[in-house]
Amino acid sequence: MQTRQGPTAHEGPGAALDLPTREWLLAWARTVIQSRITSDSAAELSTPPPAATTEPRGCFVSLHTRAGALRGCIGTFEASRPLWKAVQEMAIAAATHDPRFPAVTAAELGDCVIEISALTPCQKATPESIQVGVHGIAVERGYHRGVLLPQVATEYGWDRETFLDHTCMKAGMPKNAWRDGSVSIETFGAEVFSETAH
Repeated sequence: MQTRQGPTAHEGPGAALDLPTREWLLAWARTVIQSRITSDSAAELSTPPPAATTEPRGCFVSLHTRAGALRGCIGTFEASRPLWKAVQEMAIAAATHDPRFPAVTAAELGDCVIEISALTPCQKATPESIQVGVHGIAVERGYHRGVLLPQVATEYGWDRETFLDHTCMKAGMPKNAWRDGSVSIETFGAEVFSETAH
């Protein structure tokens, strides 16, 4: 299994997972999804997880078809459980509980490519401080909250302003809501790695 390196930011807690750890997390995500959708059972660890995955850390798990279409994405910023456990919960949720898609079937799983974004803590930010390709964005105003991962802006070729516009729209706000100072803006880093589509 191969992985791809994605953007990272905010060096410190939760930084730099090595290649064997990334490969283990991707294999673990596939195992727990397989268990849930084929037998409705919870996968169990057969050996202790890699040490780096025992640190509490938030993550997002995304599923794409081999043609590149999004098939599910769920995540959490809460660093309240070990990374391996967060990956387990978010992988199952991405495959079975993303409200935008029907649950992934056993027949579909072989056509899915799993991507994990291991997060670093959110930090308050100004629009000017956002670095496209490095930062993900979380915006909030009242009950409206929206998040876009760092790789989204890179994949679509957005500049900083367009990235902020789309994050606000994801939150259900007008695209230029961030311009009047009423929106709380935070940035975060993500270590992004995925299975390779064949």
